[in-house]
Amino acid sequence: MEWLTAPFEVAFVQRALWAGILVSAICALAGTWVVLRGMAFLGDAMSHGLLPGVAVAALLGGNLLVGAVASAAVMTAGVTALGRTPRLSQDTGIGLLFVGMLSLGVIIVSRSQSFAVDLTGFLFGDVLAVRESDLALLGVAFLLALAVSVLGHRAFLALAFDERKARTLGLRPRLAHAVLLGLLALAIVASFHIVGTLLVLGLLIAPPAAALPWARSVHGVMALAAVLGAAATFGGLLLSWHLRTAAGATVSALAVSLFFLSHLASGLHHRRRTRGTGAPAPAVTFTANAPTTRPNET
Repeated sequence: MEWLTAPFEVAFVQRALWAGILVSAICALAGTWVVLRGMAFLGDAMSHGLLPGVAVAALLGGNLLVGAVASAAVMTAGVTALGRTPRLSQDTGIGLLFVGMLSLGVIIVSRSQSFAVDLTGFLFGDVLAVRESDLALLGVAFLLALAVSVLGHRAFLALAFDERKARTLGLRPRLAHAVLLGLLALAIVASFHIVGTLLVLGLLIAPPAAALPWARSVHGVMALAAVLGAAATFGGLLLSWHLRTAAGATVSALAVSLFFLSHLASGLHHRRRTRGTGAPAPAVTFTANAPTTRPNET
């Protein structure tokens, strides 16, 4: 039992655990829509697109969070604008913004004498350096993300599964998409200084993807994803303490491992049900109103 509890008797590990739990909850709210809409590349691009603002803030001695917010706003506006260009696919626009913002950030950071240290901290974060003020900011970010998720749930749901229906229902899909991008940016900005931009996708995508085979509603995916993210945080901090590995990377790696375990267990469960009934197991799908069940197509 001491092996489980000893690390969390230390104050900075306790703060890291609470930070990871809050980040997991925020990422569950945003990451569920990322998984449902297939926006993983967009999430990766936006996380790396924070670098210019963070780099400028670091060079000027300002607040890194303010710089990250500024870059996130630029990325959100850029993705929204390029998405309305009829002759340019969304993936192409996102890719160009991704490379352009990342290149600009590296150029700016290269002006600093501590190039390697600054870039490493940005990419990998430092979950064990969380302060009480960081926890307060994460709490505010969670409440804001929760409010956006509740108010925009109907529009996000319709947009995720049928954009034309969302337009028919008068839900303004373009505005809903812009707000959803803002929610994604909020999750990334709130998380990057905890686990870094390279690792934030581990908590943003892996827990919702792991929850997807087992949940029967979008709310269920979000709740289970938050639990899985918190479990990955606890397990990652525990393993990093005893194995002396990087805490943020261990948390992210464990979250990804939970995804593979979840889908392996789901596959085994599906095979068992198929053998027991002699017919394919029903697959759960979601609609704008409620989840429905339909037979698998062969």
